[in-house]
Amino acid sequence: MPSVHKEDRKLPLHFYQSTDVNAIAKSLLGKLLSTYIDGKLTSGIIVETEAYGGITDKASHAYNGRFTNRTKVMYGPAGITYVYQCYGIHFLLNIVTASEDVPHAVLIRALEPTIGIDNMMERRGMETFKNTITKGPGALAKAMGIDMSFNKKDIQGDEIWISDNGFTLSSDQIIAGPRIGVDYAAEDALLPWRYFVKDNKFVSRTIKSKVVSR
Repeated sequence: MPSVHKEDRKLPLHFYQSTDVNAIAKSLLGKLLSTYIDGKLTSGIIVETEAYGGITDKASHAYNGRFTNRTKVMYGPAGITYVYQCYGIHFLLNIVTASEDVPHAVLIRALEPTIGIDNMMERRGMETFKNTITKGPGALAKAMGIDMSFNKKDIQGDEIWISDNGFTLSSDQIIAGPRIGVDYAAEDALLPWRYFVKDNKFVSRTIKSKVVSR
């Protein structure tokens, strides 16, 4: 994976405004997610994502127009974070996409750490570096210092942002497969809407699946 360059630029708002949530989920692979908390910068390359297709997607929190105190952020403008707590333990980071009132979102599932690894290890209670440090959305959020205070944040802000360091993945480096932990979604649980970087050791779960065409 690439190193971090001074030329890194935050992704523009129109990147998140596309109505094709799967295209955004794929395009986020290889981009750099960063947080800046209490003077500590931590960054990592996104290596795994999942797309959630709003009111028509049975795996989405907003399926069938569900609108609650938790999900209302998904109906907001693109480029806002949607953070929720899973099983009362783990925080999960999503990015709201599409236009307002269209509750699409992309879950960030795994990162390859690049900056602030010592800070990540401290947050995760690790004495030695392991690839589990940011492997999976709960581990990722804890390593990056993301909790419920990061809900409804501007992804182009100074606390959390995603940037482009000029690195792109070829089509044969991207694998698609079913999303994880959405068995309740019936036939939608089989949709190949999880995307990850082939052979990357930080991906939460590898599978035998077809390469994505772009």
